[in-house]
Amino acid sequence: MLAEESAPPTIAAPLVEAAAPVPLGFRNPIALRVGLLAAALVCLTMMIPVVQYMSILWWLGAGYLSVWIYKRRTGQRLNVRGGARMGWITGLLSCGLLTLLFALLMVAIQQAGGLEALKSGLKDFAVQQSRVDEAIKVLQNPLAILRSLLEMFVLLTLTCTAGGALGAKILRED
Repeated sequence: MLAEESAPPTIAAPLVEAAAPVPLGFRNPIALRVGLLAAALVCLTMMIPVVQYMSILWWLGAGYLSVWIYKRRTGQRLNVRGGARMGWITGLLSCGLLTLLFALLMVAIQQAGGLEALKSGLKDFAVQQSRVDEAIKVLQNPLAILRSLLEMFVLLTLTCTAGGALGAKILRED
């Protein structure tokens, strides 16, 4: 009888519920940081002269990379819809960064003397004059600039979204 009374009472440990994962979106700080990192990397690759010709592959890769980094940081495997959303966030941030860089470039061109100064400065380089004239013509027309930015937005966001969906599909099978 004494042995029964001397046993210490067992206390049940409180159950701790795991926090629900934060939904993917711009309010998710991890998704935002990961998307911004992938967007910055793709913007850097767009500035490398020879590498920029494969930009669609880099955009697909940016969507894939964002899903891979998100999985590594959170441990959460994304389904195809979540991967597409992560790629979409990356595409929007990439488009925003590239638009910002374009605006800064236009300010720098204006500070340097405008498009005519750019045109005369490019004559010194081994650049085809027909391409320079075509680029100057586009930069003189605000509607052509807007159209180019809109095309870039659509192509960039769709490609990054596809890369994110593909990344989620491939990484889900691991």
